[in-house]
Amino acid sequence: MYKIAIIGASGFTGAELLRLCAGHPDFEVVVATGETQAGTAVADLYPSLAAHYPDLSYAPTDPAVVDGSDVIFLGLPHGASQVLVPDLLDRVGHVVDLAADFRLRDASLYPVWYGEDHEVPDLLDEAVYGLPELFRSDLPGARLVAAAGCYPTASSLALAPFVRSGAIDPAGLVVDAASGVSGAGRPPKPNTTFCAVDEDYTAYGLACHRHTPEIEQVLATRADGTTVDGVSVLFTPHLAPMNRGILATCYARPTGDLDTDGALALLADAYAGEPFVVVDERSPSTKATLGSNAVHLTARVDPRTGLLIVVGAIDNLVKGASGQAVQCANAVLGLDETIGLSAIGVYP
Repeated sequence: MYKIAIIGASGFTGAELLRLCAGHPDFEVVVATGETQAGTAVADLYPSLAAHYPDLSYAPTDPAVVDGSDVIFLGLPHGASQVLVPDLLDRVGHVVDLAADFRLRDASLYPVWYGEDHEVPDLLDEAVYGLPELFRSDLPGARLVAAAGCYPTASSLALAPFVRSGAIDPAGLVVDAASGVSGAGRPPKPNTTFCAVDEDYTAYGLACHRHTPEIEQVLATRADGTTVDGVSVLFTPHLAPMNRGILATCYARPTGDLDTDGALALLADAYAGEPFVVVDERSPSTKATLGSNAVHLTARVDPRTGLLIVVGAIDNLVKGASGQAVQCANAVLGLDETIGLSAIGVYP
C-alpha cells in the first residue's frame, strides 16, 4: 500500500483526487491539506466523500506533514508549487504536480505567458511531462511529474498522431475548445457564478491563453524527444454552462491525400491498445466522458475545403487533471496504469 499525500486537496481537483484514491486498491491517503480549509472535515466540505473519509480533516499546508509519504499530489494554483517542490523532493520519492509550474521546458516562456519568472528553472529539465499516451517511456521512476493541462490533453491527443506522422501542416493549427465551469476552480469569481454562466457561452483568453505554449510544446515533441519544426497553434478557449467536460475541435491542413476513412484509421492505429482512448466515427460528447479517465476522438476530412477536423472530448477534472495524475503515478510506480481508474462514463 502506497501512502499518498494531497497538498491543495480542498479544490475541485483535490476533491477528485480524494475520490479516485478512495477507489484505488494500492493508495492510502494519509494527509490532505487545504490552507483555507484547515481544520475542516473533508466530509463537511464534500459530503460526497463522507463514506470513505469520515474522520479526515484538512491540515495546514506544511511540507513536514508529508514525511513518510510515497507520492505527493499537488493541486495548487499556479506558482505555489514552485516554492514547495524543492523541499518536497527531499522528503518523498515522487511528486505529481497538477499545476503548470513545471510543464514548460523553456523558462523564458513563464514571464511571457504566466506573468512572472520561474522560481526554480533548474528543475524544469528534470520534470517529466505527464501525458502517458504520448510520453509513456519517460514516466517510470520519475521524481517529478508535471501532469498535462486539461485543454492541452484534449487538443494534443486529437492532433499529435497527425503531426507526428507528417499527415498535416504543423503551422497554422487551430484549436477551438470549450470547458465546463469547474475548470475555473472552486473559489467563486464574478464570471463563474450561476447567474453569470447559466444561459451563456463565451470565448476568453483571445490569442493569449497560457495553455497555448504547452499545446505547441506537446505537438512539437515526438515520443523519442526529437522535435517537429514549425508547430504553431491558434488556441481559443470557451466557457460553457456545464459543470464538467472539455470539447476540443481542431483544424489542420493535410499535407497529402487524406480522407475521412484514412484519418480515422490513422487515429485508431496511433492509439491501438490504449485503455483510455476511444476512436469512433461518432461525434464525441462531454457527457459520454463524465467521471471517466477516457478521451473520445473522431476525425473528418472536408472534401470541399480540404481541411481536417479532429474532435476530442474529456472530463476536465479526470483525464484533464486528477485522473491523469493518478494514471501518471501508476506509471511512475510501475503499476498498471488503469488501476483505480475507469474508461466508463456516468450517464445520464
